[in-house]
Amino acid sequence: GDQLIGIGFAIFALSCVKLSRSAFQLFHHSLKITMHIAIVTFQGFNELDSFIALGILNRIKLPNWRVSICCPEASVTSMNGVTIQAQSRLADLSSADAVWIGSGMKTREVINDADIMQQLPLDPSRQLIAAQCSGALILAKLGLMHNIPACTDLITKPWVLEAGVEVLNQAFYARQSIATAGGC
Repeated sequence: GDQLIGIGFAIFALSCVKLSRSAFQLFHHSLKITMHIAIVTFQGFNELDSFIALGILNRIKLPNWRVSICCPEASVTSMNGVTIQAQSRLADLSSADAVWIGSGMKTREVINDADIMQQLPLDPSRQLIAAQCSGALILAKLGLMHNIPACTDLITKPWVLEAGVEVLNQAFYARQSIATAGGC
């Protein structure tokens, strides 16, 4: 379910460099790479999406490697009542190297909030962008899924289709710098 998808996204993030962990560490140190991965987390978020991604990606202990919970507000509360503090804000997204958008029970409210949507300046020409379950709907509404099919959960599927994006019956799909996962 969610845990396997979270692990799959973490593997995707690492495999994007197409190097083993040891080679990636050597490569990272030799080039002095800075990497900021922003895990976009909204009110009503699914804890598994944000916390598993944060936990797995933070296991990479390299200089200049930063993973943050990125929120529209100073704090957000999950679908199960867990309140967390933002480690970065949506204003920081334009400088992130990779953006991970998790799911939550208020995703449709997010896509209908023009103020929040304007704060999502995602750029697949210079960022790795991933979305999990209902996060695919946000990518669709941002216009990032042109000619790219998506994976999402069964609840979100009709809304992603309504947004004009083909939904695949599989857990993971990536094309160029955009990846989606779902199916739970």
